Amino acid sequence: MKGKKTRSLSEDSSGAPVEEQPKTKSTNTYRLESRNKFRDCLVRDKAQQILTGRLQQANYDGVSSPSLCASISEEILKAVKEFGFDRYKYVVSVLIVEKTDQAMIVASRCLWDVQRDNWVSAKCETETFIALALVMACYYD
Repeated sequence: MKGKKTRSLSEDSSGAPVEEQPKTKSTNTYRLESRNKFRDCLVRDKAQQILTGRLQQANYDGVSSPSLCASISEEILKAVKEFGFDRYKYVVSVLIVEKTDQAMIVASRCLWDVQRDNWVSAKCETETFIALALVMACYYD
């Protein structure tokens, strides 16, 4: 019965029988991989460029640093999204720490798919502070 039209038992509003359209078979087109995979070298270079451009001439200010971190994070996130890596969600974190002869250790933990998820970091150091940007790309299907 391939390609044959069949009559339905249903009727339209005028009482005439309604013909059914032939059913077409379609194949599953679900992709398991991204067409445009996350490329860490591009993101690292862009994050470094943004950090350096925004902070190279700045001095540390404890009052304005939180809003500066937020605006730089948003700028980096926007730039990463413009690359068009499909099927990724991003987390961008920026830290600005005053230099007072101290050490700093930054650590994070998360569930991770080592074959698809990725991360990059960028650092900008001036005489008065150190800034660190972390960009985490989590594959999302």
